[in-house]
Amino acid sequence: MSLAVRNQEPKEVWNMFANLNAVPRPSKKEERVIQFMIDFANQLNLENFVDKVGNVIVRKPATKGFENRKTVVLQSHLDMVHQKNNATVFDFDKEGIQMIVDGDWIKADGTTLGADNGLGVASIMAILASKTIEHPNLEALFTIDEETGMTGAMGLEAGILKGDILLNLDTEEDDEIGMGCAGGIDITATRVYKEEATPIAATGYKIFVKGLNGGHSGMDIIKGLGNANKIMNRLLFDGFTNFGLRINEINGGSLRNAIPRESTATVVVDKISKETFLLETATLIKTIQEEFKILEPNLSIELKEISAPEKVMELSAQEVLLKSIYAALNGVYRMSATISNLVETSNNIARIIVKNGAIKIGCLTRSSSETNKLDLANSLRSSFELADFTVEFSGNYPGWQPNLDSEILKIAAELYEKLYGEKAKVEACHAGLECGILGQNYPKMDMISFGPTIRGAHSPDERASISSTQKFWKFLLEILKNTPKK
Repeated sequence: MSLAVRNQEPKEVWNMFANLNAVPRPSKKEERVIQFMIDFANQLNLENFVDKVGNVIVRKPATKGFENRKTVVLQSHLDMVHQKNNATVFDFDKEGIQMIVDGDWIKADGTTLGADNGLGVASIMAILASKTIEHPNLEALFTIDEETGMTGAMGLEAGILKGDILLNLDTEEDDEIGMGCAGGIDITATRVYKEEATPIAATGYKIFVKGLNGGHSGMDIIKGLGNANKIMNRLLFDGFTNFGLRINEINGGSLRNAIPRESTATVVVDKISKETFLLETATLIKTIQEEFKILEPNLSIELKEISAPEKVMELSAQEVLLKSIYAALNGVYRMSATISNLVETSNNIARIIVKNGAIKIGCLTRSSSETNKLDLANSLRSSFELADFTVEFSGNYPGWQPNLDSEILKIAAELYEKLYGEKAKVEACHAGLECGILGQNYPKMDMISFGPTIRGAHSPDERASISSTQKFWKFLLEILKNTPKK
């Protein structure tokens, strides 16, 4: 599989990507990929070091004739989102990604591919290794932990970087040049509850919600895709309201920045209500599937009869749990008033765990407006605190405010039109890029973001376009050749 990927053009990029994907690199466990990057730089005899939080910085002198150009920082993150299909047997901590060529696409075998942001990392590696590519003085900044808190970017101290221009290679549409992005904040609601003995004469069921598309909780939130946590809550609420359903466990979603694809719940229903419960639930399942038939054609909701568990949640805690999740907003909260079709503020109810007397609900709220980010965060806080949850805000990071006077933005936009005969889409996005955070300590650095086309990021459907990577690579090299003078 890897050989087929390595034979694609540009080979220098795909070979580096294959090398990178052989190294396990989950967020917060980047030790192996950090060492991999250090070894790579040492083999090239390039200056390199690791800062106090784990970011890797590599410096390469300008090629002949480019010494008087402004220094460029090439930036991508080393970690990747780990998601797999339920049927896929794979250990992200030990195994390298298994890749497949499918027409114009590179994808993985049942897991996320790591093109986000591995293709950016691989492209920088290819430039660092090249003896023929023309470029100014370069600083390669490989950040860590972008996907679960951006702690690498947050921990990068002022004064480490010497560059004037930063090219962030983490955009996922090859006709876009990013000039701004959303900030974010994590919202975690927790509470304890008492367990009580399961009522006598109860029938146990396992409920499965699966087959959803999932995807990036920023870029894909506008699509109105199904959220497994919300769908499960709808089923449980109906069963509780009409048939006295009792909850034993819930396990829904996975990562904070991925739209939940799956959820499971263990419940019981009084045997007297069994037949009507199953009939009513079957009708509700058909209704939900009909509602999502265009957006989520593979949505599957199943009930499996099991032995009744020994314990269930106390009624009062169960009632406020279901009502609070129903009340909590998931999806788009507000569209941008200044940029057409751009989500300004949204929330993803990413994770719900109910087990052994403890509840934990995790949300990621995004916004390009600091005030509206806090407004929605407080709305969610209120919903959960009314249900006696303890709510914590964490991981707050700023958005990246657009600079329409950017020198490198003007150069890149003109080059794109010259190369491809059409104007690039110069846009802000609803994803969380590291530019806003980096700009806090490097306020004078001129920044843009761009990259190859990637679909299904943060899900096992993630795939990268081969032809788009060729387009992106050509564009990147042209920018390096046309950077401004000091």
